[in-house]
Amino acid sequence: MRLIWTLIVGAIIGAIAGAITNRGAAMGWIANIVAGLIGAWIGQGLFGTWGPSLAGMALIPSIIGAIILVLIVSLVVGRISKK
Repeated sequence: MRLIWTLIVGAIIGAIAGAITNRGAAMGWIANIVAGLIGAWIGQGLFGTWGPSLAGMALIPSIIGAIILVLIVSLVVGRISKK
């Protein structure tokens, strides 16, 4: 049951990051889950585990980490597609 909650919260975090950066329209749910989970790992590694948490993820650092991840990936993909 915890895995399901982790995936749901990861998807929500990824969707929030995509909406904030205006780069999430083309992302599907799987990409949102991946961005949310990896972003949570990055954000909590960089900023710690402060603020409210859900499903074992500190929400604010996780969202910040997912935003960073979405921006970096969109920059890399944008540069590759221009070549």
